Amino acid sequence: MRWVADERLEPPVALLGYAADDPRQAAYWPFAVFSPEWQAMRWASAHGVPVRFFDLPYAYRLSRAEAAERPERPADPIGDLARAAGYDDPERWWEDVVEHRGAPAFEAIGEAMAAIRAEAEEDPEDLVREAYMRGVLREVRKSHDNVAVVCGAWHVPALTAKFTAAHDTALLKGRKKTKVTFTWVPWTYGRLASWQGYGAGVRSPGWYHHLFTAPDEVVTRWLVSAAGVLRDEGVPTSSAHVIEAVRLTEALATLRGRPLAGLAELTEATRAVLCEGDELRVELIGRRLVVSERLGEVPDDMPAVPLARDLAAQQRSLRLKAEALERALDLDLRREIDLSRSRLLHRLRLLGIPWGEPLGGSRGKGTFREEWRLRWQPEFAVAVVEAGGYGTTVASAATAKVTEAARAAETLAEVTPLVEVCLLAELPEATPAVLRALDTRAALDTDVAHLMGAVPPLARTLRYGDVRGTDVSALRTVTDGLLVRICVGLPGAVASLSDEAAASLRTHIDAVHGALALIDQPEMREQWLDTLGALAASDQIHGLITGRLTRLLYDADRLDAAETRRRMGLVLTAGTPPAHAAHWVEGFLAGGGLLLVHDTALLSLVDEWLSAVAADSFTDVLPLLRRTFGTFAPPERRSIGERVRGGVAASEPVKARLDPDRAALVLPTMSTLLGREIRHG
Repeated sequence: MRWVADERLEPPVALLGYAADDPRQAAYWPFAVFSPEWQAMRWASAHGVPVRFFDLPYAYRLSRAEAAERPERPADPIGDLARAAGYDDPERWWEDVVEHRGAPAFEAIGEAMAAIRAEAEEDPEDLVREAYMRGVLREVRKSHDNVAVVCGAWHVPALTAKFTAAHDTALLKGRKKTKVTFTWVPWTYGRLASWQGYGAGVRSPGWYHHLFTAPDEVVTRWLVSAAGVLRDEGVPTSSAHVIEAVRLTEALATLRGRPLAGLAELTEATRAVLCEGDELRVELIGRRLVVSERLGEVPDDMPAVPLARDLAAQQRSLRLKAEALERALDLDLRREIDLSRSRLLHRLRLLGIPWGEPLGGSRGKGTFREEWRLRWQPEFAVAVVEAGGYGTTVASAATAKVTEAARAAETLAEVTPLVEVCLLAELPEATPAVLRALDTRAALDTDVAHLMGAVPPLARTLRYGDVRGTDVSALRTVTDGLLVRICVGLPGAVASLSDEAAASLRTHIDAVHGALALIDQPEMREQWLDTLGALAASDQIHGLITGRLTRLLYDADRLDAAETRRRMGLVLTAGTPPAHAAHWVEGFLAGGGLLLVHDTALLSLVDEWLSAVAADSFTDVLPLLRRTFGTFAPPERRSIGERVRGGVAASEPVKARLDPDRAALVLPTMSTLLGREIRHG
């Protein structure tokens, strides 16, 4: 309670309570600046008046299993009163009757609540809570004559009714206390809104914040703020717009007989005048103003678990402020501060705190850039408490979490991602345990597909390790061993494959082939290509695989154009089943059709084969071919279509004339880009 008087505790904030031995059992009690309880506590602190909570303590609620799954209250008292008065919106009824009238309505509301409760089914948990409240009131009245109670209107009849102490004690009998810990955490108005699941919340917390902080010129100030939101998004909004919107708002309130204009009138005037009927602009104002994503603040010295303190210190040193609104963050890993930011965000994701979400594919083949999307969620406070069991700092907790995951992993697929994680989060103390687990699982796993699936993340780790200054020598040894086992086991893995299994294996082959391009392992690459070459010459393998292997060998200059056309010609003959030939074409052409654009002879082979497919077989191969050609870029499809219009002449392509002297001019630049010396010839 003493922290309420601290001006650094800026709402919206929430009181966070959690079981000391199991932080996953946690609950929040949010407070906004307009919350009656918050204002009462602030006033009492400023005037030296004793103040205390008097609801049933959370320590008692945790002792009951059903506390975690409390049913919804069987009655909606405010909604019932609003409907009885002819309103379809309970919040608007409350504004008209209570907020805007200015006259005390406590007695009338208490009487109405008593009438509703007399007809409603009582919640057993409410009865226990109210018994405890009455006990606190009896205790306080022994020492204080003037007592003020701030509570939900639903409880008023129960607190003014006459019940004996023995009655209330009997209701509380059997309740046991659980050890709990409390602290204050930042909150957002978005999480305070009732539609986010907070039962006592409101639909428009931003609007009520405005009412409380701007008691004069409510309508004008609101519309000026709305115009500011639109201007920030590049929508031209003049003072004339605001003036006309104010007039329309006040006119609507008068026509409807309301004491003052409310949010409904403001929204309609905003839609008609400021937004010119554009619903997207209305939704933008609703998100920014009506709900608002205002994030509260807590003092740096607020009691918290050590992990939370370490996180707060790093957020300050790295100038990464926790914000409720989503924002983009571009990192250049050559800068030490950006590299440290990347490590922190990766470590937090490991701990189940996804404050930052890496944008997929943003790094691509580069090594120095990362793009993130940041957004702090209030519930991350509980995740920080839970992760505190792994360590007192973000680094030590992430290390312990990864080490635990490596030891518990039962398959190679569970261990492999941890290797890359250790690199990105820079967890050198966890790396030995992860590598031991990787070596063990790789040795026990005989499935070639599993071994192939492990190579790409390992190759990325080897490729990007130098940028982050990480020693990857031990990992290189493990990766080399995996590649050798893959080359040995691949011939057995490609035998007798179904269409689905062949498609899966082709994906793994492409991934390993691409991974080898990332790492500087010439000997291993040659061994891999030798393995592919031996398999591609077999006619006993699924067409999708042999077609793909042929294309990879062609791109790697292991097959020349003449041999490639010869192999395609052997497949695309009348004696080959059309389905097998179609699978071969799919494997060969996967990834792009530029080859057919430039090699007329290959295109002629495909065209002639397709024209000769029998009618009864054509419907079987058509889906395969459409799937293949559908992946080509539109310009490629257009060029192929223009070439086959009217038939294609099967002629040898004209060899390009190479000028060695002109070609040599680019070699110094290529040497710089690739990091190795390239010589002519």
